[in-house]
Parts: sequence; C-alpha cells; structure tokens
Amino acid sequence: MGKLAVLAIGGNSLIKNAQHRGIEDQYKAVCETAVHITDIIADGHDVIITHGNGPQVGFILRRSEIAQEAAKMHYVPLVNCVADTQGSIGYQIQQALDNEFIKRRINKKAVTVVTQVEVDKDDPSFGQPTKPIGGFYSEEQMERLEKQYPQWVFVNDAGRGYRRVVPSPLPRRIIEEEEIEFLVKSGFCVIAAGGGGIPVLRDERGILTGVDAVIDKDYASALLATRLQADMFIISTAVEKVYMNYGKPDARPLERLKVAEAKKLMEEGQFAPGSMLPKVEAILKFLENGGKEGIITSPEHLCEAVKGETGTRISV
Repeated sequence: MGKLAVLAIGGNSLIKNAQHRGIEDQYKAVCETAVHITDIIADGHDVIITHGNGPQVGFILRRSEIAQEAAKMHYVPLVNCVADTQGSIGYQIQQALDNEFIKRRINKKAVTVVTQVEVDKDDPSFGQPTKPIGGFYSEEQMERLEKQYPQWVFVNDAGRGYRRVVPSPLPRRIIEEEEIEFLVKSGFCVIAAGGGGIPVLRDERGILTGVDAVIDKDYASALLATRLQADMFIISTAVEKVYMNYGKPDARPLERLKVAEAKKLMEEGQFAPGSMLPKVEAILKFLENGGKEGIITSPEHLCEAVKGETGTRISV
C-alpha cells in the first residue's frame, strides 16, 4: 500500500450554482473531481473517498413531500434518504473514477460501500437540530415554508441564505470499518461513509435500527481516518484555502496552521458554524487522535495541496 489518504468531498461542492444542480450537472462536477482524485492516486496514494449529501438529501425529502401531497404516495424517511444518496452519489463517483482509471491505464477499480454509523440515542442534537440540508432559501421563501411545515427548523447559513436543519449526532462507530479496510488493502479505491454514514442506534442485544438524522460527513470521515490510521485527512470544499475574516475587506488566506493556532482562531469565532467550523474541528479530532496532517482545499487544487503547493494545511 501507498500512503493512505481519506478524502471528504463536500455535497455543496458537487453543485456549481442554483442553475446547475440537476443529476447531469452533478455528474459533470463529479467527473471533474475524479480527474483530481486520480492525480493523487497516480502519485502513489491510496484514497478512501467520503462525500457530503446535504443538498441532495434535501431535494429527495422535498420530492417526497410533494409526492405525498399531490398523489398520496408514501413518505420517505430521512434515514432512507441518506441511504439513497450513498447509492446515487457513490455510483457517480465510482463510475467516474473507473472511467478515469481506464483512460490512464491505471490497474485499479473503485467500489462503493453502503456504510452505517452508530450514534448515541442520548446525543443532544436530537433535541436541538443543527445540520443544514437542502438548498438555500431567501427570507421570503423561508417564511413561506415555515407556514407550510411548522415542524421544520431554519438557520441563516453563513450569510448565504436560509437552510433547513436536522439532528446531527456525533459518530461513535463505523459499522463496516473492517470491510472498508479489507477492500483498501486489497487495492480498491473505496467510496464509503457517504453523507456521514447512515445513522443507526444499537440496542442492548446489539440490534441496529436506523434513525432520522444526518451525521456530519467531516466528523464521520475523521473517525474513519483515525480508525484506519490514515496518513492524511483531506477535506475538499468550495474554496481553495481557509480564510481569516472571511467575507470582510481584510480577509486573508491561511496556508499553514498548527493545532494550537487553529484552536485559537476557533475561539475567536473565525470559522462559521455549519460551514468551515466543522471542517476545522474534524481535522483537529483526527490530529489529536494520532493523525499526521489535515488539508482543506477545493477539488481542482487537490493534487497541488497534497504536494504542499496550496490549500490550508493543519498539523500538530
């Protein structure tokens, strides 16, 4: 095996803009990202790919609600929506990577693992939803949806608009961890823990049951990277680098940070909740549990970031 990298792709980074969020648009973005992932693999890294699903889960839920209202069709629970996105997004990534391997004559195959992740039934997020899903809404749209669905909870997401939020419990255990490790050691490029994994609860007999929630994919990815002793944990998002004073006139990129520096910036409120904060927190979890280095960058800069030429690199 080469050096092992766990790469988390943001669900939002697969959607270019509001005019290009269909399935074909998403696949095009996946294919572009697959080129950059293959560059890393061609340089000798083994890669486990995880991905977000916030927008995609929101779209499935909304379709389900409309179908129920218009045609009395059955409602699709949130936990099933998470499983659906693991299959659909995993399929796109898997196909795009396999095609790229064929083009470059790389003797490798991608495989997607439907992944369950155990959570705690007493996790406080079940009483206080925090995880954004679905698209962005204007204030007018948000107010209209609040009247339609009074049980929904909305937040202002980093000034980009309003989004619905759902419970986001912390991941405790990757159920298919051994299978993922076996596949990686067998030479496969594995897509796993999509959308943070399908959240499940375990009873006193060890029986698993799905629960309606969305686990933060960065936290689940950090847990997977820690458990498999990855050399590197990479988070791919919409920006090339993390910024201090993001969105302000004096904004400046952060290229290299030590754990202590990153913690200080967190305490100062430099990273927005629901946006950059969980990404930085996830990398810190990985580093504090034996990881060597973490990187945050955009898909098109992945290879350069791994080489140390761009991106934001955090180390102990």
